Amino acid sequence: NAKLGQGERALELYRKMQQSGVKSDKYVFIAVLKACAKTADLTQGRLIHCQIIETGLNSDVAVGSTLVDMYTKCGSVENAREQFDKMHERNVVSWTIMIAGYAQHGHGTEALQLFKQMEFEGVIPNTTTFAHILSACASQAALVEGMQVHANIVASGFDLVVVVGNALVNMY
Repeated sequence: NAKLGQGERALELYRKMQQSGVKSDKYVFIAVLKACAKTADLTQGRLIHCQIIETGLNSDVAVGSTLVDMYTKCGSVENAREQFDKMHERNVVSWTIMIAGYAQHGHGTEALQLFKQMEFEGVIPNTTTFAHILSACASQAALVEGMQVHANIVASGFDLVVVVGNALVNMY
């Protein structure tokens, strides 16, 4: 239901599941966190985060990444970064979600710093990562950094991907 844009309905079904004593697994938590993100329900998202901690699923990379996404989409970039920093395992999706969150909330400098850290740690950016970091460069008028990212994009062979091309046009 969360995928269909029916966030409120998904949250209602989740509450009914809880009342019925049905235990949630990682897939349920991911779906309900997406519903919280879609409805910008930070309070419910925080409650679900507590339940995730109780089950021990907070160490799962997919659950952790979805928590970061929920916090950024609910406007709580600080909570997103706190969750991101607590993740024992991160993948390109985790990094991209945090970079996107920074870029979308006007924290271009932090997005650029995180991108550099990502590269330093050997995580290879994907087209979505590049699109978001270019957006951060554009918002910061960081042309030199954007040109460096552009060179990286060409080296990666992503320069002909439409979403990356659009982000490049926007940045320049």
